[in-house]
Amino acid sequence: MTGTPNESSTGSTSPVRAQTKISVNDPKIMVNLLGAKDEILRLIERTLDSDVHVRGNEITITGDPAENATAERLFSELIELIEKGETLSVDAVRRTLRMLQENTSERPAEVLTLNILSRRGRTIRPKTLGQKHYVDAIDKNTIVFGIGPAGTGKTYLAMAKAVQALQAKQINRIILTRPAVEAGERLGFLPGTLTEKIDPYLRPLYDALHDMLDPETIPRLMAAGTIEVAPLAYMRGRTLNDAFIILDEAQNTTPEQMKMFLTRLGFGAKIVVTGDVTQVDLPGGTTSGLRIVRDILRDVEDVHFAELSSSDVVRHRLVAEIVDAYARFDAVQEQQAAQSVHAVPGRAASSGRAPGRRR
Repeated sequence: MTGTPNESSTGSTSPVRAQTKISVNDPKIMVNLLGAKDEILRLIERTLDSDVHVRGNEITITGDPAENATAERLFSELIELIEKGETLSVDAVRRTLRMLQENTSERPAEVLTLNILSRRGRTIRPKTLGQKHYVDAIDKNTIVFGIGPAGTGKTYLAMAKAVQALQAKQINRIILTRPAVEAGERLGFLPGTLTEKIDPYLRPLYDALHDMLDPETIPRLMAAGTIEVAPLAYMRGRTLNDAFIILDEAQNTTPEQMKMFLTRLGFGAKIVVTGDVTQVDLPGGTTSGLRIVRDILRDVEDVHFAELSSSDVVRHRLVAEIVDAYARFDAVQEQQAAQSVHAVPGRAASSGRAPGRRR
């Protein structure tokens, strides 16, 4: 493929409109670039301010010179993705355009082709810039906190990095843990053995493992202790050397549990802690260890906090919109609660109701 941009002014009136032409010599690349039934081309046309016209192997972009430059960069990145073996999707185009609009230093084609694991034709890689920074932080730091909403790949990418480290013999074992908060005091009343009682709370970790390893090898690795999946309570009193340790659903740890877990770190080990501080299941009034740990470890070297947001959600498009909607709702509720407490001192007490958050 060769891209051959050619700009020329189409008139002297204001605003100035320019024309950029891009030639795509490989018909297969052009077919992939347009998408099934031209769905990718239609998305690009709706998204860009410049007019886009395709004829044969030539793409013509007409519009404001700055907008044309953005469109040209978009097509250049998409073409490079295809040349690296990617099959374009609508989501990949949206993510590429978002990165260009954010004017990031990393190129989208480099971010979206960073392979972590490959198995049976399926490759696990970061799909957003935030995910790329998260993965890079895991490589560079001993302890990393991945904090963000559902669907941002916090746990999945951490597990992929753990399997990668195991395969590269950088560590000797993988330890996956999460608090079984939902079971609480009712655990003893559930039927079955202790393992069977706890298993539902660890099932998401097993599911991710099956995506990354051959299913027949997982029981063998677990029997040998190379992979351990256990509730957080099982970590107490241990020192974990040469291990990649992942604490999932960390928003459901108490401050004491978080301290206990982090101090399990041994020589040659790496810890990744993942969680969503907006979905705490702890009993009312209990402080989440994940919410306060940043203030405690803020100045500790080799500890990194990676913040993921709704722009890093890689599930259905609506998931990101739901996350944003809840964030707006919570912000309004907190503002109203603050106003109700401070607006008229003593009013709440005289009415017989304690001041607090509106519901």
